[in-house]
Amino acid sequence: MDEGTTSLALAIGSRVKQERLTRGWTLDQLAESAGVSRRMVVNVEQGAANPSVGTLLRISDALGVGLPALVEPPRSRPVKVTRSGEGATLWSGESGGRGVLVAGTEPPDVVELWDWTLGPGDHHVSEAHTSGTKELLQVQQGTVTVEVAGQPVTLDAGDAVTFPGDVAHSYTNPGTESARFSLAVFEPGVGTGRRPEVSGA
Repeated sequence: MDEGTTSLALAIGSRVKQERLTRGWTLDQLAESAGVSRRMVVNVEQGAANPSVGTLLRISDALGVGLPALVEPPRSRPVKVTRSGEGATLWSGESGGRGVLVAGTEPPDVVELWDWTLGPGDHHVSEAHTSGTKELLQVQQGTVTVEVAGQPVTLDAGDAVTFPGDVAHSYTNPGTESARFSLAVFEPGVGTGRRPEVSGA
C-alpha cells in the first residue's frame, strides 16, 4: 500500500475499532454481524488490510454508521466541503482507474457520492448491497458498460442510468481512452437491524 492508502487504512481501522468498542462488541460479534471473517476484522482494525468496498459496506452496515462515517473524521459542522484530491480512494484498477468517495450523508438513509475513473479495460465488480439500495450513474467522459444482474448497457458521455444496487453489478471501460463517471448510491435503513443480502467475501 502507498502512503495515502496506508493512512486511509489506519484511519478506517481506528474508526471501526472505536465504533465496535462503543457498542461493547467483541471482534467475533462484529465479524458475525458483518458476515466477514474475524481475521478480516482484525486486519481492518490494525490497518493491515486494504479491504474491498463490499467488505467495508458490510462492516459499516453492521455498525450502523454508513460507509462515509468510516472514511472521514467526525464533524459538528453542518456543511462539509471535500476539496479536489481529498476524497477517499477505496478502489484502484489495474489500468489506473480509481473509485473515490467524495461525499456522504449519515444514517439511517445514507447517500454516497463517488467520482470514478476507469482506465482502458478496467473492470470493477460489485457484490449486491443491502436490500433497497439504488444507484444513479452519469458518464462524464469516455464510454462505460454497466452490467446489472447479467444485463449490460453501454453509456457514452452525458448518458445516465438508474439501477438497483442490491443485485450484483459491474462497471467496465470497453474503450481505449480513460472513462469517468459520477455515481450516487442510496442505501436506506443503515443501522436499523436489516442484514445485507449478499454472499461471498
